[in-house]
Amino acid sequence: MPGIYHNHERAGCRTTASPPMILDVGCGMRKRAGAVGIDINPRSCADVIHDLNVTPYPFPEDRFEEIVCDNVLEHVDDVVKVMEELYRIAKPDARMTIIVPFYVHRNANTDPTHKHFFGVHSFDYFVEGTAHSDFRYSSARLELLSVEFDRDLKGHWFDKIFRFFANRKKDFYENRLANIFPMRNLTFTLRVKK
Repeated sequence: MPGIYHNHERAGCRTTASPPMILDVGCGMRKRAGAVGIDINPRSCADVIHDLNVTPYPFPEDRFEEIVCDNVLEHVDDVVKVMEELYRIAKPDARMTIIVPFYVHRNANTDPTHKHFFGVHSFDYFVEGTAHSDFRYSSARLELLSVEFDRDLKGHWFDKIFRFFANRKKDFYENRLANIFPMRNLTFTLRVKK
């Protein structure tokens, strides 16, 4: 769609020469290199200023090969509605990376702008063959490639060992140990099925 890109030439903001096929949702001031950034904040590095609670987004169907949502979905009004819109603008087999706060970590509950909390199976509602897909909250269909606790976070050796254990035994960790040793984030990697 011509005219939707507003490359900001401000200090600290990366710009792109041509519209890429990566969408950085809620990019803020840290827009990923080579991506189109969308954010509600006009002071952000976003190429497109838009409220994620308002659909449709100003992109055509099947536009993006990759979509990244880094600590954004916990702030939106309706997660299912946003996921359906991201599904609409994603190309078939597009990759989605969604980073959200893990529900028991203090950061998930401390921020007064957080409206939603996430666990290991939160996106199963969009994944065929899972126990939750039968609810049919949405027609958006995704394939779960991976889910990881605290991916890319540095930490003490104990944190690294416990993170390794939590990622190997996700359900056991979430059901039995999460309240004692809470992980900070979950990273979901999903593939769009169209």
